[in-house]
Amino acid sequence: MSLQGKKILIGISGSIAAYKIIYLVRLLVKQEAEVKVVMTPAAASFVSPLVLSTLSKNPVLVDLSNDHSWANHVALGRWADVMLIAPLSCNTLSKMAHGACDNLLLAVYLSATCPVMVAPAMDEDMWKHPATQQNLSQLKSFGHHIISVEKGELASGLFGEGRMAEPETIAEELRIFLNKSGKEKDFSGQKVLITAGPTYEKMDPVRFIGNFSSGKMGIAIAEEFAQRGADVVLVLGPTSLKPGGVVGKTISVQSAEEMYKACIQEFQDCDIAVMAAAVADYTPAVKENEKIKKQGEGMILELTKTKDILASLGAVKNKKQILVGFALETNKEREYALQKLNSKNADMIVMNSLQTTGAGFGTDTNEVTLFFKNGAEQKGSLKSKTAVAADIVNAVKTLQHD
Repeated sequence: MSLQGKKILIGISGSIAAYKIIYLVRLLVKQEAEVKVVMTPAAASFVSPLVLSTLSKNPVLVDLSNDHSWANHVALGRWADVMLIAPLSCNTLSKMAHGACDNLLLAVYLSATCPVMVAPAMDEDMWKHPATQQNLSQLKSFGHHIISVEKGELASGLFGEGRMAEPETIAEELRIFLNKSGKEKDFSGQKVLITAGPTYEKMDPVRFIGNFSSGKMGIAIAEEFAQRGADVVLVLGPTSLKPGGVVGKTISVQSAEEMYKACIQEFQDCDIAVMAAAVADYTPAVKENEKIKKQGEGMILELTKTKDILASLGAVKNKKQILVGFALETNKEREYALQKLNSKNADMIVMNSLQTTGAGFGTDTNEVTLFFKNGAEQKGSLKSKTAVAADIVNAVKTLQHD
């Protein structure tokens, strides 16, 4: 799936990250997309309209009018297949969230009938401020797609979250987003079971044993399958994240035992199962009814092994069912992933390592290697979890053709 013939309207607000849009426009034009650019006056201080006009092969608009013409903001918002605002500054974010309209970019945004994507860029303290997060939530409530910020060196000289996604990442997000509606429904009529998130193993009424999984990867996989026509059942551990409306059924669970029971029941008539959740290997032997009080200098907590969901499904799966597991390792990654592939009767193992910066729990990006039952391997690069999900689902489709 390419960007050929797609109409992309880019809105640039005032941020040092605007320089990256030069390369983004070049990438999109090379993929045969039609690109138009509108900028805030502040953005013109960071990147030249002449450069962007030359690369996009279209005039770049900054003002609502000049001495000779008027910029038809209504027409622009109706022309595009998608409007991408990148970089999205903290100031422009606030204006969008509250409906302000004091420049051409905002006039186009407020009159746009096409989907809207945004790629924020700001310093870490601004990014984490409650007002910023509230404004982002407001944009999400409008149905806008947020391209996650990245962690790295910032313009202030600090290191942290707030960097705008790289042009290659944004181009990939655009490709996936624009091809969603045109995706082949190649999993239509198939039931897909997916697990995501952590499990919490209760110690007493106020404490539990858990892990740092956010559920982002599993939810992205669930959304990808659903967009491609599958009847998705998502068994979701405790997380603040929620799947998009395309996912048909979500079963919320807390413990490994609850996740096990849900999977055993749903697996019977499913075609594909992807076990992406970070399930606890052990659970407290005794769950106290009252809060455990501090006594003495230490405490011994007895743990018992939880049921192995992947192995249990592997033991009962039929020849037509496809079973995919995940392996998150800190050492001997390949060795342990291959052991899991063989011992759990899985058809594919998705391995990611905590040694890779930007991959693993809580991040918006991931880097995985796929191991197949036939001995093949597929090494991926660091990319958004949405893009990784597409790679995983495409790999599952190849297994159905084998």
